[in-house]
Amino acid sequence: MHNPQLNKHGELQHLITLDGLPKAILTRILDTAASFVGVSDREVKKVPLMRGKSVFNLFFENSTRTRTTFEIASKRLSADVINLNISASSASKGESLLDTIDNLAAMHADMFVVRHAQSGAPYLIAKHLIDTNQQHVHVINAGDGRHAHPTQGLLDMYTIRHYKKNFSNLTVAIVGDILHSRVARSDIHGLTTMGVPEVRAIGPRTLLPGGLEQMGVRVFTDMNEGLKDVDVIIMLRLQNERMTGALLPSAQEYFKSYGLTPERLALAKPDAIVMHPGPMNRGVEIDSAVADGAQAVILPQVTFGIAVRMAVMSMLAGA
Repeated sequence: MHNPQLNKHGELQHLITLDGLPKAILTRILDTAASFVGVSDREVKKVPLMRGKSVFNLFFENSTRTRTTFEIASKRLSADVINLNISASSASKGESLLDTIDNLAAMHADMFVVRHAQSGAPYLIAKHLIDTNQQHVHVINAGDGRHAHPTQGLLDMYTIRHYKKNFSNLTVAIVGDILHSRVARSDIHGLTTMGVPEVRAIGPRTLLPGGLEQMGVRVFTDMNEGLKDVDVIIMLRLQNERMTGALLPSAQEYFKSYGLTPERLALAKPDAIVMHPGPMNRGVEIDSAVADGAQAVILPQVTFGIAVRMAVMSMLAGA
């Protein structure tokens, strides 16, 4: 089955999910991102690789952080950026998703960055562009429903590789609301593809989806047991906005069982790093002492996110 994300030469055409992407392409994205990071971890270079190209940020769902990093990444590549808050405009007038896409494509868009509450929306858009022979327009999934958040998965992998040098002998724990997390799915696909020998999922039964073992993941419901001797801890926030019904007792109860405290962090390896896709709920999934501590790499993750998004966009644009 042909992967709709790749063109007939096997090059990246769209970025919808990390599921099924070859290791060589993931490695190339990480290597390209590394070339954009300056001498310090805090700076990202500006390059003219997308001068004259137009990037449309189509956010059908709110997100300040992701939209801002895509906007900064586009500007660092010297592209023209158009931000559209779609939830407020055409969708409310009853225009269909694909009509909106056709109208914007007619405005000489080169790239759509799409965030949507429905799983599968970016795939639908990419397929429509292929079917209507508009192959020059590329789609990046900036998060769709519970399905995928591929650039977040990539920046998590970039961060791990930056601090741990390679993936070959790591144990990575993903902790929290895995059921509702598109980040967790992208992380699992990416880490297993890159050859991480052990990926662990830690959380209460109600927040662990079925089928994790088939994805090559070891499942733990006991936080202390799951954190033992891990190299990397990825904390997830509780996705209250995607929860239906009472999946959890109170936030305090959750913190008691699954919050990352300095005591729990001590169960991991002494040089373990702590990551979080943000925004963090301090005192719910992570203690402030850990979030602001020496082992947290949460702010560098944000900087690397700009470089990773630049890498994906420049590769799609054929630069």
